[in-house]
Amino acid sequence: MATEKVDVLVLGAGIVGLSTAIELQKAGRQVTVIDKGEPGFGCSYGNAGWMTPCFSMPLPQPGMFFKSIGWLLNPDSPLRIKPQPSWLLVRWMTHFLLAMNERRMNQSVAVLTDISKYSLDFYADLATRAPKTFGFDQKGLLLVSGTDDGLKAAKIEMDLMNARGVPGKLMTGEEISAMEPSLKPGLKGGVYFPKEAHSEPLLTVQALVSELESLGGKVLSRAEAFDFVTSNAGGSSKIEEVHTTRGKFKADLVLLAMGTWSDELARRLGLRVPILGGKGYRIITNSFDVKPQHPIMIVDRKIAVTPRYDGATSVAGTLELVNQDFEITPRRLNNIITGTQQYMHMSKGEPEIKEIWRGLRPCTPDGVPMIGFSKKHSNLFYQIGHQMLGLQSAPGSGRVAADLIMGRPSITDTKPFRPERYE
Repeated sequence: MATEKVDVLVLGAGIVGLSTAIELQKAGRQVTVIDKGEPGFGCSYGNAGWMTPCFSMPLPQPGMFFKSIGWLLNPDSPLRIKPQPSWLLVRWMTHFLLAMNERRMNQSVAVLTDISKYSLDFYADLATRAPKTFGFDQKGLLLVSGTDDGLKAAKIEMDLMNARGVPGKLMTGEEISAMEPSLKPGLKGGVYFPKEAHSEPLLTVQALVSELESLGGKVLSRAEAFDFVTSNAGGSSKIEEVHTTRGKFKADLVLLAMGTWSDELARRLGLRVPILGGKGYRIITNSFDVKPQHPIMIVDRKIAVTPRYDGATSVAGTLELVNQDFEITPRRLNNIITGTQQYMHMSKGEPEIKEIWRGLRPCTPDGVPMIGFSKKHSNLFYQIGHQMLGLQSAPGSGRVAADLIMGRPSITDTKPFRPERYE
């Protein structure tokens, strides 16, 4: 196969890879994005579609040690760590436990909020210019709870985010029922974040493809990267060629943005990145007796309910930390359905389901993406590990990456993103 010379080669045409490509293209670089499949049909396809800076919390938080032990033992836990004999899991869990402190959490929340606020503004602007709708709607977000503990957790999150410029207000159960009739009565209360937005994930990715191509960037589908040629001159290693199923590429800069597949590919470069998949499920259904009007987080069950642009409803939930395990577990899928039926006017029994999706969200141990240059290969740049915040944070994350690559001041503190904390 012939070798094509390119400026920047982005490996991965998901929401993160495309957002970064757009920011680099706008900064004057010439970007080619390749993907093993079609853009938007990987992890980016099945998320809840939320653009919600209020959810800028990393997975590890203070006081979670004993909870994490319980997650190992409870197969029905909304957040579960699947026991498995794996050095990756051992390493990941060690870093996870070390990140459970208030200092690390506050650093993480600050930068995740910054990139999420940038992203929300980016999507709002794109919605005014995109040639086709991608379902962008700014109706806000409701956090609801039927328990005192859940309401307390929602209020803590509200206070934390209000202090960072993300407005939210406490609501009683009666106020929530009046605002969102799809919820059953009897709620303890919740929080309403009025500025949050949502969209249809696949259409959003396709809108980003159109945006990149309008700027002069290129997207190549069904081009799976499988090997590299490297050189080592003067003590500095460099990627000379990237071999794909659709030819070889010689790039000045290689950007790795392949989600949970990043670890497998990084190993071919002699690197280890601690990425585990946060397995989640999403169903699309019409089985609501009263259709939701707002995106809703059922705090007690960690279930995300989203009205779709086509009139159907998306219901997503569970987080099971695994290593490339794509198995569908009926028990966990059923927990999402019964949990939704408990809180909302959703038909009893087996719902009418149009689609079931499961996928792996790439999670670093501290819940913060790895964004920056590799210490080992001078022209390799990491853009991985966005946990459940890929859609929410991708444009802001891409802007941070472009800031670092172009050597300009960044929109936020870049230290928490440094790859060398794991490489």
